Amino acid sequence: MIRPYAKKRTEQLAKLGYVALAINMYGKGIRPQNPKKSVAQAVIYRQDRKLTCDRTTARLQVLQQNTLADLKRIAAIGYCFGDGTVLELALTGAGIAGVVSFHGNLDTPNASDAKNIKAKVLVLHRAKDPFVPKEQVKVFKTEMQQAKVNWQLVSYPGAVHSFTNPESRNDSSKGAAYNKDANERSWRA
Repeated sequence: MIRPYAKKRTEQLAKLGYVALAINMYGKGIRPQNPKKSVAQAVIYRQDRKLTCDRTTARLQVLQQNTLADLKRIAAIGYCFGDGTVLELALTGAGIAGVVSFHGNLDTPNASDAKNIKAKVLVLHRAKDPFVPKEQVKVFKTEMQQAKVNWQLVSYPGAVHSFTNPESRNDSSKGAAYNKDANERSWRA
């Protein structure tokens, strides 16, 4: 079963004429039922970047085998934990056109891997972020610049983690909250 938020985003892409594939990184039958369990699952992949890359690459291959997919125009979009997976995919040098990161982590285990990136990179970030330190953002920018990646980072004032998801409610003091303006602006970007 696909989560309602992921389903909504996938349908939005399909309505725009794209072939869209939503993936379950955790594997068959693994569906964390609360935030604590979701974090525990995500930690497994954040600590094992090879596993993350292997799973993401396998999902990319499924999409590439779809006869409707234009192999020269494939992009990967990730939200929150999914953002890390698409950035990891880019770091492998995958032959895709672009990656888009929405409110995710920007750390990389090996800064020199940025030289492998062939895709355009768009990071749609939150300006008020209790989860991603300013130093991490600064290091990310330096990595992209030094590797001469075609990249852009857009930071949304007042936005915190999960700013695109209405299910996150509106209390930004908790560090995760929906921000209608940032959601709409980031989707247009």
